[in-house]
Amino acid sequence: MRYAEKLSKRIIESHSRLCVGLDPRPTENDLSQVEDFLKSVVDQTWQYAAAFKPNMAYFEAMGLRGIEILDRLLGWMPREVPIILDAKRSDIGETQKYYAQSYFQHWNVDAVTLNPFLGYDSIEPFLGWEGKGIYLLAVTSNAGSADFQRQTLMDGRSVFELVTALGQRSVTEEKLTDVGYVVGLTNAADVLAKIPDAPLLIPGLGAQGGDLASLAAAARTAPDVINVSRGILYAGDDKTFAQRAEHWSTMIREALAE
Repeated sequence: MRYAEKLSKRIIESHSRLCVGLDPRPTENDLSQVEDFLKSVVDQTWQYAAAFKPNMAYFEAMGLRGIEILDRLLGWMPREVPIILDAKRSDIGETQKYYAQSYFQHWNVDAVTLNPFLGYDSIEPFLGWEGKGIYLLAVTSNAGSADFQRQTLMDGRSVFELVTALGQRSVTEEKLTDVGYVVGLTNAADVLAKIPDAPLLIPGLGAQGGDLASLAAAARTAPDVINVSRGILYAGDDKTFAQRAEHWSTMIREALAE
């Protein structure tokens, strides 16, 4: 089964497009409590989750113990829910080969985010993994996406269209790995018409103020998922993780009229 098929199946089964971001903040949690904290999040939210997205930066910030926590967490999480490792790796092809081996073989995650700035040969080592997926940074949710990603070239294309062309090339070459894109909801309104109908990982809902209306208007058919991290882990209210996840899942479903 290809990655996009597994993700589509999970979206249908869960009636949800919610991606639950796992961003532990070691400065706000006793390090000894982080693992139990994350297990509680996963245990309470998995039934509402189309995917989980652990962010490498937060685990690396805890040093070796953080990596060990992530390793144990990945082995414990329910495998029917796709796991997108948010690593944003970018390097020359030889180095990327070892990143791919680490994430897809040893940690067995379903997908990983990549920075495509080094070009097609830098993502190619990730493209030969059957059943796996990658998400290329296309239009991120931060204001700085205007500095490069949304700039217009002399031929009229935007820079992010060079990124989507890499994904289209992988389809033409019949690669085993599915290619999707990271498109921030805060900047989506003006770009979705130019984004292929491939899986999208969509940050920017909740704390960043993204609006689902632009996504609803795009009438896409791909298995897109919308990430919420802080709104579930650190909402600062009296609700449980499950109640928050249910709230965001319902909001997304209703906004997209699904």
